[in-house]
Amino acid sequence: MSELWARGAEEVAAAVRSGAILAAEVVESCLARTAEVEPRVGAYLRRFDTEARRRADEIDRRRASGAALGPLAGVPIALKDNLNLSGDGCTCASRILEGYTAPYTATAVERLIAADAIPVGKTNLDEFAMGSSCENSAFQVTRNPWSLDAVPGGSSGGSAAAVAAGSVPLALGSDTGGSIRQPAAFCGLVGVKPTYGRVSRYGLVAFASSLDQIGPLARSTRDAALGLQVIAGADPADATCARRPVEDYLASIEDPVAGMRAGVVAEVDTTSLSPAVRADWRRSLERLRELGVEIREISLPNLPATIAVYYVIANSEASANLARYDGVRYGRRARSPGSLLDLYLDTREEGFGPEVKRRILLGTFALSSGYYDAYYARACGVRRELERQFAAAFAEVDFIVTPTSPTAAFAIGEKVDDPLSMYLSDIYTAPINLAGLPAVAIPSGLDDRGLPLSLQLVGRPFAESELLRVARSFERVTGAPSLPELRDGGSPPAAPSGVGAR
Repeated sequence: MSELWARGAEEVAAAVRSGAILAAEVVESCLARTAEVEPRVGAYLRRFDTEARRRADEIDRRRASGAALGPLAGVPIALKDNLNLSGDGCTCASRILEGYTAPYTATAVERLIAADAIPVGKTNLDEFAMGSSCENSAFQVTRNPWSLDAVPGGSSGGSAAAVAAGSVPLALGSDTGGSIRQPAAFCGLVGVKPTYGRVSRYGLVAFASSLDQIGPLARSTRDAALGLQVIAGADPADATCARRPVEDYLASIEDPVAGMRAGVVAEVDTTSLSPAVRADWRRSLERLRELGVEIREISLPNLPATIAVYYVIANSEASANLARYDGVRYGRRARSPGSLLDLYLDTREEGFGPEVKRRILLGTFALSSGYYDAYYARACGVRRELERQFAAAFAEVDFIVTPTSPTAAFAIGEKVDDPLSMYLSDIYTAPINLAGLPAVAIPSGLDDRGLPLSLQLVGRPFAESELLRVARSFERVTGAPSLPELRDGGSPPAAPSGVGAR
Protein backbone atom coordinates (compact mmCIF):
# COMPACT_ATOMS: atom_id res chain seq x y z
CA MET A 1 0.00 0.00 0.00
CA SER A 2 1.37 3.40 -0.98
CA GLU A 3 1.95 6.10 1.61
CA LEU A 4 -1.35 7.79 2.37
CA TRP A 5 0.11 11.24 1.61
CA ALA A 6 0.82 10.12 -1.97
CA ARG A 7 -2.79 9.15 -2.69
CA GLY A 8 -5.14 11.34 -4.68
CA ALA A 9 -8.14 13.21 -3.28
CA GLU A 10 -10.75 11.01 -4.93
CA GLU A 11 -9.08 7.81 -3.68
CA VAL A 12 -8.69 9.16 -0.14
CA ALA A 13 -12.31 10.34 0.10
CA ALA A 14 -13.69 7.02 -1.14
CA ALA A 15 -11.55 5.08 1.34
CA VAL A 16 -12.54 7.29 4.27
CA ARG A 17 -16.23 7.06 3.39
CA SER A 18 -16.02 3.27 3.19
CA GLY A 19 -14.09 2.99 6.44
CA ALA A 20 -11.06 1.40 4.74
CA ILE A 21 -8.89 4.12 6.27
CA LEU A 22 -9.41 6.77 8.91
CA ALA A 23 -9.32 10.47 8.20
CA ALA A 24 -6.96 10.76 11.16
CA GLU A 25 -4.51 8.38 9.47
CA VAL A 26 -4.55 10.46 6.28
CA VAL A 27 -3.98 13.70 8.16
CA GLU A 28 -1.10 12.25 10.18
CA SER A 29 0.55 10.96 7.02
CA CYS A 30 0.23 14.33 5.29
CA LEU A 31 1.44 16.24 8.34
CA ALA A 32 4.47 13.96 8.58
CA ARG A 33 5.21 14.51 4.89
CA THR A 34 4.84 18.27 5.39
CA ALA A 35 7.25 18.23 8.31
CA GLU A 36 9.74 16.40 6.09
CA VAL A 37 9.55 18.62 3.00
CA GLU A 38 8.44 22.03 4.25
CA PRO A 39 11.84 23.19 5.56
CA ARG A 40 13.18 22.82 2.01
CA VAL A 41 10.15 23.99 0.00
CA GLY A 42 8.58 26.76 2.08
CA ALA A 43 5.05 26.36 0.74
CA TYR A 44 3.17 27.45 3.87
CA LEU A 45 2.81 30.69 5.77
CA ARG A 46 0.77 29.05 8.55
CA ARG A 47 -0.19 25.48 9.36
CA PHE A 48 -3.21 24.18 11.23
CA ASP A 49 -1.88 20.88 12.57
CA THR A 50 -3.95 20.80 15.76
CA GLU A 51 -7.16 21.95 14.08
CA ALA A 52 -6.64 19.48 11.22
CA ARG A 53 -6.35 16.60 13.71
CA ARG A 54 -9.50 17.77 15.47
CA ARG A 55 -11.46 17.89 12.20
CA ALA A 56 -10.20 14.45 11.19
CA ASP A 57 -11.27 12.92 14.52
CA GLU A 58 -14.72 14.48 14.15
CA ILE A 59 -15.09 13.04 10.62
CA ASP A 60 -14.11 9.60 11.89
CA ARG A 61 -16.62 9.83 14.75
CA ARG A 62 -19.38 10.80 12.32
CA ARG A 63 -18.58 7.90 10.01
CA ALA A 64 -18.53 5.47 12.93
CA SER A 65 -21.99 6.70 13.95
CA GLY A 66 -23.33 5.94 10.47
CA ALA A 67 -23.53 9.51 9.20
CA ALA A 68 -23.00 10.14 5.50
CA LEU A 69 -19.76 11.91 4.65
CA GLY A 70 -19.10 14.47 1.95
CA PRO A 71 -17.36 14.03 -1.40
CA LEU A 72 -14.00 15.18 0.01
CA ALA A 73 -14.20 13.22 3.26
CA GLY A 74 -10.87 13.34 5.07
CA VAL A 75 -8.98 15.02 2.22
CA PRO A 76 -6.30 17.45 3.47
CA ILE A 77 -6.35 20.71 1.52
CA ALA A 78 -4.14 23.79 1.40
CA LEU A 79 -5.55 27.31 0.96
CA LYS A 80 -3.85 30.25 -0.70
CA ASP A 81 -3.45 33.00 1.88
CA ASN A 82 -5.72 35.44 0.06
CA LEU A 83 -8.77 33.34 0.98
CA ASN A 84 -10.50 34.22 4.22
CA LEU A 85 -10.93 31.57 6.91
CA SER A 86 -12.82 32.79 9.96
CA GLY A 87 -10.61 33.25 13.01
CA ASP A 88 -7.36 32.96 11.04
CA GLY A 89 -5.15 35.62 9.54
CA CYS A 90 -5.22 36.45 5.85
CA THR A 91 -1.99 38.22 4.97
CA CYS A 92 -1.95 38.04 1.15
CA ALA A 93 1.81 37.65 1.85
CA SER A 94 1.92 41.37 2.65
CA ARG A 95 3.15 43.26 5.71
CA ILE A 96 0.17 45.57 5.43
CA LEU A 97 -2.21 42.79 6.54
CA GLU A 98 -0.14 41.56 9.47
CA GLY A 99 -2.41 41.35 12.48
CA TYR A 100 -5.62 41.05 10.47
CA THR A 101 -7.99 38.26 11.52
CA ALA A 102 -10.69 37.19 9.08
CA PRO A 103 -14.22 37.60 10.52
CA TYR A 104 -15.78 35.24 7.98
CA THR A 105 -14.91 32.35 5.64
CA ALA A 106 -14.76 32.51 1.85
CA THR A 107 -17.62 30.71 0.12
CA ALA A 108 -15.28 28.36 -1.76
CA VAL A 109 -13.58 27.40 1.51
CA GLU A 110 -16.92 26.94 3.27
CA ARG A 111 -17.97 24.53 0.54
CA LEU A 112 -14.77 22.50 0.89
CA ILE A 113 -15.25 22.23 4.64
CA ALA A 114 -18.93 21.31 4.17
CA ALA A 115 -17.72 18.52 1.85
CA ASP A 116 -15.60 17.25 4.79
CA ALA A 117 -12.24 18.38 3.42
CA ILE A 118 -9.68 19.29 6.07
CA PRO A 119 -7.71 22.57 5.75
CA VAL A 120 -4.13 22.02 6.90
CA GLY A 121 -2.63 25.44 6.23
CA LYS A 122 -2.46 28.72 4.32
CA THR A 123 0.08 28.89 1.52
CA ASN A 124 2.56 31.47 0.32
CA LEU A 125 1.94 33.67 -2.71
CA ASP A 126 3.25 36.70 -4.51
CA GLU A 127 2.08 39.70 -2.48
CA PHE A 128 -1.60 40.39 -3.19
CA ALA A 129 -1.33 37.77 -5.96
CA MET A 130 0.87 40.09 -8.03
CA GLY A 131 3.63 38.02 -9.57
CA SER A 132 4.59 34.99 -11.61
CA SER A 133 7.25 33.38 -9.42
CA CYS A 134 6.27 33.47 -5.72
CA GLU A 135 9.33 35.66 -5.10
CA ASN A 136 7.31 38.77 -4.23
CA SER A 137 6.06 37.50 -0.87
CA ALA A 138 6.94 39.72 2.07
CA PHE A 139 7.77 36.65 4.13
CA GLN A 140 9.65 33.99 2.16
CA VAL A 141 10.53 32.52 -1.21
CA THR A 142 8.82 29.25 -2.08
CA ARG A 143 10.86 26.69 -4.02
CA ASN A 144 9.79 24.30 -6.75
CA PRO A 145 9.77 20.68 -5.50
CA TRP A 146 11.03 19.55 -8.94
CA SER A 147 14.18 21.63 -8.52
CA LEU A 148 14.77 23.62 -5.37
CA ASP A 149 16.69 26.34 -7.19
CA ALA A 150 13.70 27.04 -9.46
CA VAL A 151 10.55 29.05 -8.87
CA PRO A 152 7.20 27.23 -8.44
CA GLY A 153 5.41 29.88 -10.50
CA GLY A 154 3.01 32.47 -9.22
CA SER A 155 1.09 33.84 -7.76
CA SER A 156 -0.32 30.56 -6.37
CA GLY A 157 3.18 29.14 -5.99
CA GLY A 158 2.72 27.98 -2.41
CA SER A 159 -0.43 26.02 -3.24
CA ALA A 160 1.24 24.40 -6.26
CA ALA A 161 4.39 23.54 -4.30
CA ALA A 162 2.36 22.00 -1.46
CA VAL A 163 0.56 19.66 -3.85
CA ALA A 164 3.67 18.79 -5.88
CA ALA A 165 5.68 18.05 -2.72
CA GLY A 166 3.04 15.61 -1.46
CA SER A 167 1.92 17.72 1.49
CA VAL A 168 -1.70 17.67 0.27
CA PRO A 169 -3.49 16.14 -2.73
CA LEU A 170 -5.57 19.24 -3.41
CA ALA A 171 -5.20 23.00 -2.97
CA LEU A 172 -7.03 26.18 -3.86
CA GLY A 173 -5.42 29.05 -5.73
CA SER A 174 -6.66 32.18 -7.44
CA ASP A 175 -6.10 33.12 -11.08
CA THR A 176 -6.09 36.72 -12.33
CA GLY A 177 -3.81 36.31 -15.34
CA GLY A 178 -2.49 32.76 -15.02
CA SER A 179 -1.84 32.41 -11.30
CA ILE A 180 -3.26 28.88 -11.11
CA ARG A 181 -2.24 27.60 -14.54
CA GLN A 182 1.36 28.81 -14.62
CA PRO A 183 2.27 27.34 -11.18
CA ALA A 184 0.49 24.14 -12.22
CA ALA A 185 2.66 24.10 -15.36
CA PHE A 186 5.89 24.68 -13.45
CA CYS A 187 5.05 22.06 -10.79
CA GLY A 188 3.67 19.29 -13.02
CA LEU A 189 0.05 19.64 -11.89
CA VAL A 190 -3.43 20.05 -13.27
CA GLY A 191 -4.71 23.57 -12.68
CA VAL A 192 -8.21 24.81 -13.49
CA LYS A 193 -9.16 28.43 -14.09
CA PRO A 194 -12.98 28.35 -14.22
CA THR A 195 -15.25 30.59 -16.26
CA TYR A 196 -15.59 34.01 -14.66
CA GLY A 197 -18.58 33.68 -12.33
CA ARG A 198 -18.48 29.88 -12.07
CA VAL A 199 -16.95 30.04 -8.56
CA SER A 200 -17.89 32.66 -5.97
CA ARG A 201 -15.24 35.28 -5.23
CA TYR A 202 -16.80 36.09 -1.86
CA GLY A 203 -13.99 35.98 0.69
CA LEU A 204 -11.20 36.22 -1.89
CA VAL A 205 -9.13 39.35 -1.31
CA ALA A 206 -9.50 41.35 -4.50
CA PHE A 207 -6.63 42.05 -6.88
CA ALA A 208 -8.50 42.80 -10.14
CA SER A 209 -12.19 42.17 -9.63
CA SER A 210 -13.16 41.62 -13.28
CA LEU A 211 -10.39 39.03 -13.73
CA ASP A 212 -10.01 37.10 -10.45
CA GLN A 213 -11.25 33.51 -10.17
CA ILE A 214 -10.70 30.73 -7.61
CA GLY A 215 -9.80 27.24 -8.79
CA PRO A 216 -8.19 23.92 -7.80
CA LEU A 217 -4.68 22.53 -8.23
CA ALA A 218 -4.25 18.75 -8.11
CA ARG A 219 -2.02 15.93 -9.29
CA SER A 220 -4.69 14.46 -11.58
CA THR A 221 -7.55 15.67 -13.75
CA ARG A 222 -10.13 13.67 -11.80
CA ASP A 223 -9.03 15.24 -8.51
CA ALA A 224 -9.15 18.72 -10.06
CA ALA A 225 -12.64 17.99 -11.39
CA LEU A 226 -13.77 16.81 -7.96
CA GLY A 227 -12.40 19.95 -6.31
CA LEU A 228 -14.11 22.19 -8.84
CA GLN A 229 -17.37 20.27 -8.43
CA VAL A 230 -17.43 21.11 -4.74
CA ILE A 231 -16.62 24.83 -4.95
CA ALA A 232 -18.61 25.79 -8.10
CA GLY A 233 -22.10 27.22 -8.10
CA ALA A 234 -24.27 30.24 -7.44
CA ASP A 235 -23.72 32.40 -4.37
CA PRO A 236 -26.00 35.29 -3.34
CA ALA A 237 -23.03 36.88 -1.57
CA ASP A 238 -21.29 37.46 -4.93
CA ALA A 239 -23.29 39.46 -7.46
CA THR A 240 -20.94 38.38 -10.26
CA CYS A 241 -21.44 34.66 -9.55
CA ALA A 242 -23.46 32.86 -12.23
CA ARG A 243 -26.74 31.16 -11.33
CA ARG A 244 -26.22 28.56 -14.03
CA PRO A 245 -26.47 24.97 -12.66
CA VAL A 246 -23.19 23.12 -12.13
CA GLU A 247 -22.59 20.05 -14.27
CA ASP A 248 -21.34 16.75 -12.87
CA TYR A 249 -17.74 17.11 -14.01
CA LEU A 250 -16.88 13.47 -13.34
CA ALA A 251 -19.92 11.99 -15.10
CA SER A 252 -18.47 12.19 -18.62
CA ILE A 253 -14.79 12.74 -17.87
CA GLU A 254 -13.76 9.32 -19.21
CA ASP A 255 -15.68 9.68 -22.49
CA PRO A 256 -13.65 9.71 -25.73
CA VAL A 257 -12.82 12.97 -27.50
CA ALA A 258 -12.54 11.64 -31.06
CA GLY A 259 -14.20 13.99 -33.52
CA MET A 260 -13.65 17.12 -31.47
CA ARG A 261 -12.02 20.14 -33.12
CA ALA A 262 -9.06 21.92 -31.51
CA GLY A 263 -8.02 25.42 -32.54
CA VAL A 264 -4.36 26.38 -32.86
CA VAL A 265 -3.91 30.14 -32.76
CA ALA A 266 -2.08 31.50 -35.79
CA GLU A 267 -0.76 34.43 -33.73
CA VAL A 268 1.10 32.16 -31.26
CA ASP A 269 4.76 32.93 -31.99
CA THR A 270 6.46 29.57 -31.62
CA THR A 271 9.87 31.22 -32.07
CA SER A 272 9.37 32.82 -28.64
CA LEU A 273 9.04 29.39 -27.03
CA SER A 274 12.04 27.75 -25.44
CA PRO A 275 13.36 24.85 -27.55
CA ALA A 276 11.98 22.30 -25.05
CA VAL A 277 8.52 23.90 -25.01
CA ARG A 278 8.51 24.15 -28.82
CA ALA A 279 9.28 20.44 -29.19
CA ASP A 280 6.74 19.52 -26.51
CA TRP A 281 4.12 21.69 -28.21
CA ARG A 282 4.53 19.73 -31.45
CA ARG A 283 4.34 16.42 -29.56
CA SER A 284 1.21 17.57 -27.73
CA LEU A 285 -0.58 18.40 -30.97
CA GLU A 286 0.37 14.99 -32.35
CA ARG A 287 -1.03 13.31 -29.23
CA LEU A 288 -4.31 15.15 -29.68
CA ARG A 289 -4.44 13.90 -33.27
CA GLU A 290 -3.84 10.36 -32.00
CA LEU A 291 -6.88 10.82 -29.77
CA GLY A 292 -8.96 11.60 -32.85
CA VAL A 293 -9.00 15.38 -32.39
CA GLU A 294 -9.02 17.47 -35.56
CA ILE A 295 -6.51 20.34 -35.44
CA ARG A 296 -7.58 23.58 -37.13
CA GLU A 297 -5.85 26.94 -37.36
CA ILE A 298 -7.79 29.90 -35.99
CA SER A 299 -6.99 33.58 -35.69
CA LEU A 300 -7.05 35.88 -32.65
CA PRO A 301 -5.64 39.10 -34.15
CA ASN A 302 -5.60 40.93 -30.81
CA LEU A 303 -3.56 38.24 -29.04
CA PRO A 304 -0.18 40.04 -29.41
CA ALA A 305 -1.63 43.08 -27.61
CA THR A 306 -3.15 41.23 -24.67
CA ILE A 307 -0.24 41.47 -22.24
CA ALA A 308 -0.28 45.26 -22.54
CA VAL A 309 -4.08 45.31 -22.25
CA TYR A 310 -4.03 42.96 -19.29
CA TYR A 311 -1.52 45.01 -17.31
CA VAL A 312 -3.42 48.25 -17.91
CA ILE A 313 -6.74 46.76 -16.77
CA ALA A 314 -5.37 44.61 -13.94
CA ASN A 315 -3.20 47.38 -12.51
CA SER A 316 -6.03 49.92 -12.77
CA GLU A 317 -8.34 47.63 -10.83
CA ALA A 318 -5.57 46.89 -8.33
CA SER A 319 -5.07 50.62 -7.78
CA ALA A 320 -8.74 50.99 -6.92
CA ASN A 321 -8.96 47.83 -4.79
CA LEU A 322 -5.82 48.48 -2.75
CA ALA A 323 -6.85 52.04 -1.90
CA ARG A 324 -8.70 50.55 1.09
CA TYR A 325 -5.40 49.72 2.83
CA ASP A 326 -4.93 53.09 4.50
CA GLY A 327 -4.00 52.23 8.09
CA VAL A 328 -7.48 53.08 9.39
CA ARG A 329 -9.86 50.14 9.15
CA TYR A 330 -7.68 47.01 9.39
CA GLY A 331 -4.19 45.67 8.95
CA ARG A 332 -0.96 47.55 9.49
CA ARG A 333 -0.96 51.11 10.84
CA ALA A 334 2.13 53.30 10.84
CA ARG A 335 3.22 54.43 14.28
CA SER A 336 2.96 58.08 15.35
CA PRO A 337 1.99 59.66 12.04
CA GLY A 338 2.21 63.43 12.00
CA SER A 339 -1.04 63.87 10.07
CA LEU A 340 -3.74 61.90 8.29
CA LEU A 341 -1.77 62.19 5.05
CA ASP A 342 1.36 60.94 6.83
CA LEU A 343 -0.67 58.00 8.15
CA TYR A 344 -1.65 57.01 4.61
CA LEU A 345 1.82 57.51 3.16
CA ASP A 346 3.76 55.85 5.98
CA THR A 347 1.38 52.88 6.24
CA ARG A 348 1.61 52.12 2.54
CA GLU A 349 5.35 52.73 2.37
CA GLU A 350 5.93 50.29 5.23
CA GLY A 351 3.26 47.79 4.27
CA PHE A 352 3.50 47.31 0.49
CA GLY A 353 6.38 45.63 -1.32
CA PRO A 354 8.03 46.96 -4.49
CA GLU A 355 5.97 44.96 -7.01
CA VAL A 356 2.67 46.02 -5.44
CA LYS A 357 3.82 49.65 -5.38
CA ARG A 358 4.84 49.40 -9.04
CA ARG A 359 1.43 48.11 -10.05
CA ILE A 360 -0.47 50.67 -7.97
CA LEU A 361 1.54 53.47 -9.58
CA LEU A 362 0.98 52.11 -13.10
CA GLY A 363 -2.74 51.63 -12.46
CA THR A 364 -3.18 55.05 -10.88
CA PHE A 365 -1.43 56.63 -13.86
CA ALA A 366 -3.67 54.78 -16.33
CA LEU A 367 -6.76 56.05 -14.51
CA SER A 368 -5.56 59.61 -14.04
CA SER A 369 -7.07 62.66 -15.68
CA GLY A 370 -5.81 63.11 -19.23
CA TYR A 371 -4.67 59.48 -19.54
CA TYR A 372 -7.85 57.50 -18.81
CA ASP A 373 -9.04 57.49 -22.42
CA ALA A 374 -5.58 56.82 -23.83
CA TYR A 375 -4.91 53.82 -21.61
CA TYR A 376 -7.75 52.32 -19.57
CA ALA A 377 -10.66 53.06 -21.94
CA ARG A 378 -8.64 51.95 -24.94
CA ALA A 379 -7.60 48.73 -23.17
CA CYS A 380 -11.24 47.97 -22.36
CA GLY A 381 -12.10 48.41 -26.04
CA VAL A 382 -9.41 45.94 -27.08
CA ARG A 383 -10.69 43.55 -24.42
CA ARG A 384 -14.20 43.65 -25.90
CA GLU A 385 -12.80 42.99 -29.35
CA LEU A 386 -10.78 40.04 -27.99
CA GLU A 387 -13.99 38.59 -26.55
CA ARG A 388 -15.62 38.84 -29.98
CA GLN A 389 -12.62 37.15 -31.60
CA PHE A 390 -12.80 34.25 -29.16
CA ALA A 391 -16.53 33.88 -29.83
CA ALA A 392 -15.86 33.76 -33.57
CA ALA A 393 -13.15 31.15 -33.07
CA PHE A 394 -15.48 28.93 -31.06
CA ALA A 395 -17.88 28.90 -33.99
CA GLU A 396 -15.19 26.87 -35.79
CA VAL A 397 -13.67 24.75 -33.00
CA ASP A 398 -14.67 23.06 -29.75
CA PHE A 399 -11.65 24.17 -27.75
CA ILE A 400 -8.37 26.04 -28.21
CA VAL A 401 -4.88 24.80 -27.34
CA THR A 402 -1.74 26.76 -26.51
CA PRO A 403 1.37 26.15 -24.46
CA THR A 404 0.66 27.16 -20.86
CA SER A 405 3.97 28.99 -20.51
CA PRO A 406 6.72 29.86 -23.01
CA THR A 407 9.33 28.24 -20.75
CA ALA A 408 9.66 25.67 -18.00
CA ALA A 409 10.31 26.89 -14.46
CA PHE A 410 13.11 29.44 -14.37
CA ALA A 411 15.73 29.90 -11.68
CA ILE A 412 15.01 31.82 -8.49
CA GLY A 413 16.32 35.35 -9.02
CA GLU A 414 16.56 34.99 -12.80
CA LYS A 415 13.77 37.44 -13.65
CA VAL A 416 13.12 39.28 -10.42
CA ASP A 417 14.87 42.44 -11.68
CA ASP A 418 13.29 42.29 -15.14
CA PRO A 419 9.54 42.97 -14.72
CA LEU A 420 8.79 42.88 -18.45
CA SER A 421 10.35 39.45 -18.86
CA MET A 422 8.40 38.27 -15.80
CA TYR A 423 5.14 39.67 -17.18
CA LEU A 424 5.66 37.84 -20.48
CA SER A 425 5.43 34.55 -18.57
CA ASP A 426 1.66 35.11 -18.72
CA ILE A 427 1.47 35.69 -22.47
CA TYR A 428 -0.78 32.65 -23.09
CA THR A 429 -2.75 32.70 -19.85
CA ALA A 430 -3.70 36.37 -19.38
CA PRO A 431 -5.89 36.58 -22.53
CA ILE A 432 -8.17 33.90 -21.06
CA ASN A 433 -8.92 36.03 -17.99
CA LEU A 434 -9.63 39.06 -20.18
CA ALA A 435 -12.24 37.01 -22.04
CA GLY A 436 -13.61 35.35 -18.88
CA LEU A 437 -13.15 31.86 -20.33
CA PRO A 438 -12.39 28.53 -18.62
CA ALA A 439 -8.98 26.92 -19.07
CA VAL A 440 -7.08 23.87 -17.84
CA ALA A 441 -3.32 23.45 -17.59
CA ILE A 442 -2.35 19.80 -18.04
CA PRO A 443 1.14 18.25 -17.75
CA SER A 444 2.53 17.40 -21.19
CA GLY A 445 6.08 16.21 -20.61
CA LEU A 446 9.47 17.05 -19.12
CA ASP A 447 12.33 19.11 -20.49
CA ASP A 448 15.94 17.92 -20.66
CA ARG A 449 16.48 19.07 -17.06
CA GLY A 450 13.56 16.97 -15.86
CA LEU A 451 11.29 19.99 -15.27
CA PRO A 452 7.58 19.79 -16.11
CA LEU A 453 6.03 21.22 -19.29
CA SER A 454 2.35 21.93 -19.84
CA LEU A 455 -0.46 22.30 -22.37
CA GLN A 456 -3.30 24.80 -21.94
CA LEU A 457 -6.84 23.91 -23.02
CA VAL A 458 -9.30 26.80 -23.40
CA GLY A 459 -13.06 26.41 -23.74
CA ARG A 460 -16.29 28.26 -24.31
CA PRO A 461 -17.92 29.88 -21.28
CA PHE A 462 -19.01 27.20 -18.77
CA ALA A 463 -17.46 24.38 -20.83
CA GLU A 464 -15.41 23.09 -17.89
CA SER A 465 -16.85 19.58 -18.27
CA GLU A 466 -15.72 19.40 -21.89
CA LEU A 467 -12.24 20.72 -21.10
CA LEU A 468 -11.79 18.27 -18.23
CA ARG A 469 -12.77 15.41 -20.55
CA VAL A 470 -10.10 16.47 -23.05
CA ALA A 471 -7.57 16.90 -20.26
CA ARG A 472 -8.34 13.43 -18.91
CA SER A 473 -7.94 11.86 -22.36
CA PHE A 474 -4.64 13.68 -22.82
CA GLU A 475 -3.55 12.58 -19.33
CA ARG A 476 -4.24 8.94 -20.19
CA VAL A 477 -1.93 9.24 -23.21
CA THR A 478 0.90 11.12 -21.52
CA GLY A 479 0.63 9.68 -18.03
CA ALA A 480 0.66 11.85 -14.92
CA PRO A 481 4.18 12.80 -13.78
CA SER A 482 5.44 10.97 -10.72
CA LEU A 483 6.04 12.96 -7.56
CA PRO A 484 9.36 14.84 -7.62
CA GLU A 485 12.28 13.82 -5.43
CA LEU A 486 13.07 17.32 -4.07
CA ARG A 487 16.36 17.73 -5.85
CA ASP A 488 18.80 20.03 -4.07
CA GLY A 489 19.60 23.34 -5.66
CA GLY A 490 19.82 26.24 -3.26
CA SER A 491 19.54 27.07 0.41
CA PRO A 492 16.33 26.38 2.30
CA PRO A 493 13.73 29.18 2.33
CA ALA A 494 13.96 31.69 5.16
CA ALA A 495 11.40 31.19 7.92
CA PRO A 496 8.77 33.94 7.79
CA SER A 497 7.55 35.89 10.76
CA GLY A 498 4.53 34.23 12.35
CA VAL A 499 4.91 30.85 10.67
CA GLY A 500 3.93 27.89 12.76
CA ALA A 501 1.41 25.18 13.51
CA ARG A 502 -1.65 25.56 15.65
